[in-house]
Amino acid sequence: MAGTLRLVLGDQVTPTLSALHGLDPARDVVLLAEVMGECTYVPHHRQKIALVFSAMRHFAAALASRGVRVDYVSLDDPSNTGSLAGEVARAVARHRPLRVVATHPGEWRVRCDLLAAGVELLADDRFLCDLDWFRRWAAGRKQLRMEFFYREMRRATGLLMAGKAPAGGEWNFDAANRKRLPSGVTPPSPRRYPPDAITQEVLALVATHFPDGFGSLDGFAWPVTPEQAEMALADFIAHRLPSFGDYQDAMASGQPFLFHSLLSTSLNLGLLSPAVCCAAAEQAWREGRAPLNAVEGFIRQILGWREYVRGLYWLRMPDYAATNALGATRPLPAFYWSGETPMACLASAISQTRDHAYAHHIQRLMVTGNFALLAGLDPVAVNAWYLAVYADAFEWVELPNTHGMALFADGGVMASKPYAASGAYINRMSDHCRDCAYDVRESVGPSACPFNALYWDFIARHAARFRDNPRMAMPLRNLDRMDPARLSALRAQAAAFLDSPAVAAGSP
Repeated sequence: MAGTLRLVLGDQVTPTLSALHGLDPARDVVLLAEVMGECTYVPHHRQKIALVFSAMRHFAAALASRGVRVDYVSLDDPSNTGSLAGEVARAVARHRPLRVVATHPGEWRVRCDLLAAGVELLADDRFLCDLDWFRRWAAGRKQLRMEFFYREMRRATGLLMAGKAPAGGEWNFDAANRKRLPSGVTPPSPRRYPPDAITQEVLALVATHFPDGFGSLDGFAWPVTPEQAEMALADFIAHRLPSFGDYQDAMASGQPFLFHSLLSTSLNLGLLSPAVCCAAAEQAWREGRAPLNAVEGFIRQILGWREYVRGLYWLRMPDYAATNALGATRPLPAFYWSGETPMACLASAISQTRDHAYAHHIQRLMVTGNFALLAGLDPVAVNAWYLAVYADAFEWVELPNTHGMALFADGGVMASKPYAASGAYINRMSDHCRDCAYDVRESVGPSACPFNALYWDFIARHAARFRDNPRMAMPLRNLDRMDPARLSALRAQAAAFLDSPAVAAGSP
């Protein structure tokens, strides 16, 4: 008979996890289970499955090396039930524990499953803002804007503060972080972590069980241990953080990583602490190794956005996921899975996603997300796609960013306006339009950039809805001034494109 059965989920491979507090190696058992249900509730990228399993196996080995009793269920175990609840039940029968505990999961559906299975859930203390604090902050507010939350978090943590004032006199240096990547600038390649024996076994397992799954397994090089994650952080701070701020919104053909950190997988798996990341970036600024606009932008992504979306998710679920404020119903086009589209920006972002299970935030928001918004794609399908294709995607972080920020499906709970843009934005921030089959300068005709007509169709379609939104005043004024015949031509162009074979629905 065991004392406590301690369940550790795939995104909880953290030595200081609350489920492991007070662990007694002589009496307790730690359970980790690779289950098919968690691999298939959306068609996850094969690199994502491999990343989670490899991190789990490395974590289990580290626990075992400390004398901890680990009950590890592999995906190919003939007795594997295929579900977390089923594996908890089997482990209870094997070990007959006095109690079963787990750290609070990051997804609502998993929380429901574990509670139904009789698992005691402990608070997840790996974040910088606990959920009770967020609820108190949100109580009574008409608008839950990230910027105001971020300022409170800066004050609470002391990060980038000069007494009671923000360092540099500004809370946010986003206006300085919108430069296009200059011609001839080649960002340094991020450090890679070639698969060891454990990861090679996992890659073979995934290739066998998901032969037709989305995404390539070639070139897998994600950090899978805390030690590798710490090296990845040091590599980013030394080589890419200094230019991260200037070019964090830039996009460039053939440059999938630019100056981005690639730390989100390590953070979201629990291999790396958000506090450690923020402290390392702040120290680089204070020692003159990185400019303030870069450091503030990086810290805002973690201390601001990451903590904010988690708080919003748990504050608003489960109803949040079902909202559809713009009445969007169009099915997901096949090119979201294949990357086969003449639109160079979409082809680049999606093919990069297929190859690396990664795209940076502007590609997600202003390319794939912008198209989904303008085209009126079904939020359920779009959310499932984002959750499936990115290695760092877990619902607590994916859903608010996609549903609220990219799609405006929550009606403005998260964003003060829809992030809608024509081809001009993509042309300004990238080199994609240079070699595109479409002409970004044209809005009507066979060679016109589809984003241009889609943008004006979106504005016209929702004009009445946005009349009272001050941040939509300028596009609505331009809409009102537009010649009716031109607007009619633009909307006809958009309708013809959306009804064309190029936008036909498809699956992975």
